[in-house]
Amino acid sequence: MDLPLATDLNRHGFLANGRGQALIVMTSVAGCPYCDLVRDHYLVPMMQKGELLAVQLTISDTRNRVTDFDGIDRSSSDISKRWQARFSPTLLFFDKRGNEVAERLLGIAVPDFYAAYLEERMHLSAKAVLAQPH
Repeated sequence: MDLPLATDLNRHGFLANGRGQALIVMTSVAGCPYCDLVRDHYLVPMMQKGELLAVQLTISDTRNRVTDFDGIDRSSSDISKRWQARFSPTLLFFDKRGNEVAERLLGIAVPDFYAAYLEERMHLSAKAVLAQPH
């Protein structure tokens, strides 16, 4: 299993929030070893266990079209710029309306603590999602 590319952020957010989770979007660039580490050692295994729903957005991709939370089709690059998410990997945690519901997780400076940082943000973001009116 690979981390799916973002296609429709509204749909992804709705599915994640329906499971009581925030949608996690990882911004990445091709050939980024830190992106590979986050994807292969954290996100994909956790997705396989049903612990999260995550998609990938390639910040340099100007051709792939993604439906943004506002319903407008944009390139992955344009969406990354709108979010000011130019660093990779960055994990962003969204509710179904496109609001960030936890602090971004930038890079992977301390791999020994990454799982704890990720779990903390997953917990906080799920709590924020569950507190919202349906």
